[in-house]
Amino acid sequence: MSTSTAPRPGPTRPSASPGHRPEGPLPHVVVVGGGIAGLSAAARLTGVTGDAGPRARVTLLESADRLGGKLRRAETGGVVVDLGAEAFHLQGDAALELVGAAGLVHELEPPLTTQAALWTGGALRHLPEGHLMGIPGDLGVLAASGVLSPAGLARACADRELPRTEIGEDISLGGYVAARMGREVVDRLVEPVLGGVYAGRADRISLRAALPGLFAAAREEDTLLAAVRRLREREGRSSRTPASRPAPPPFRGLRGGLGRLSLPVARACRAAGADIRTGTAVRALRRAEQGWSLTVRDALGDRRCDADAVVLAVPAPAAARLLAGEVPEAAAGLRTVEYADLAVVTLVFERQEVRGALRGSGFLVPPADGRLVKAATFFDNKWRWQARYAPDHVVVRLSVGRHGEDTAVRLSDEELVARSAGELAEATGLTARPLHSLVTRWPGGIPQYTVGHDGRVARVREQLAGPGTLAVCGAAYDGVGVPRCIESGVRAAEAVVAGAARRARTV
Repeated sequence: MSTSTAPRPGPTRPSASPGHRPEGPLPHVVVVGGGIAGLSAAARLTGVTGDAGPRARVTLLESADRLGGKLRRAETGGVVVDLGAEAFHLQGDAALELVGAAGLVHELEPPLTTQAALWTGGALRHLPEGHLMGIPGDLGVLAASGVLSPAGLARACADRELPRTEIGEDISLGGYVAARMGREVVDRLVEPVLGGVYAGRADRISLRAALPGLFAAAREEDTLLAAVRRLREREGRSSRTPASRPAPPPFRGLRGGLGRLSLPVARACRAAGADIRTGTAVRALRRAEQGWSLTVRDALGDRRCDADAVVLAVPAPAAARLLAGEVPEAAAGLRTVEYADLAVVTLVFERQEVRGALRGSGFLVPPADGRLVKAATFFDNKWRWQARYAPDHVVVRLSVGRHGEDTAVRLSDEELVARSAGELAEATGLTARPLHSLVTRWPGGIPQYTVGHDGRVARVREQLAGPGTLAVCGAAYDGVGVPRCIESGVRAAEAVVAGAARRARTV
């Protein structure tokens, strides 16, 4: 079935503002994708966030039967758990503004502890404080941790004597750190921390894209140690403060889980006039006389939806498929973005059987140790709300999967649970059997910011600037963390509003 969904009559602009026509109907913008980036774009377009008021009539289309993307909660054995992102970094204003629009600012809380360990060499060792993505910021703290061999420690200290390393337009994070501090620092420190953020490989991840601040500092400082210290001082440390003294945690979670965020944002957008539909997949995107025509499929079949502008808030492969016919150069660039497959194994234990076996916020595992699990989070130790919500239970979340591995999608749920629980027992001595378990798979879960990533993204956006009324946003472009995805959605919203205004002036 093919029918036309005409834009519904909407409000006129209340007043003139920069980049807007002073009169006439608001443009109709279709946002494809209901993850946090798409919801952020919808919130900015409808005036839920920002100070410009409503700037478009919005239709948001999500192919899944739920909103939120990788922000997700579920119950296992009656215990509520976060299955995706659990916290966000307090950077910039966009994330806090969106949380405020959802009415949840008063429910933000910091972690009880961020003291993670490394499970390496058959023992749990403190992750040296003062690091940046695993890169040491204090050689004395590094030496005391016992993570490196004497030869590895000596090689790390050589950073102070080596001539400056020229890094050009980009370089791999692993390659640069290895050149300055040696391979052991990469394998034992950088890889496990990087695996927790990107599920990637240090020798392929772009220094410029993953750590832009360090990239800039490394072009000015003679040593890597000096570059790390400069960035940590910018984060609020005085140069007289020892790197071993912990700074206030820059992260915040939500009581009840960060998976709570999406629905209140969606409600606020609906209240502002947005039409938000789940179970509705976009099959094709074509130019039309007045903008764009989308072929969408829902429970009733195929139909057409017309738009003045479109925001693609979907993973890069999905965006590439939709853009292939109209902006093939951008589609080709998006096809080069690689992804890592992930799985999350959530285990619930009876509290009285844990008996203090779990300490700190969890542990990270260097891939060189050959384990299945790459990270473990002890939720009750980390988040005050988890113990309040389930006083008789303890929740542990274990992450599996790195770029280039297929274990997260190949192993059965039973294998993932058995092997993850076994490695948890080996690392911590926790011999209790879990009461409940839940496996969550995230195929294509995290985009890989390989060397040259920033340049590729810039070229895609230049190619989309031709039509002017197309934009992309999400984890594949501006950062994989929740705040960066929110900011990416805002950026896309601003881009299509400006493009629609330019197009209206030429009609």
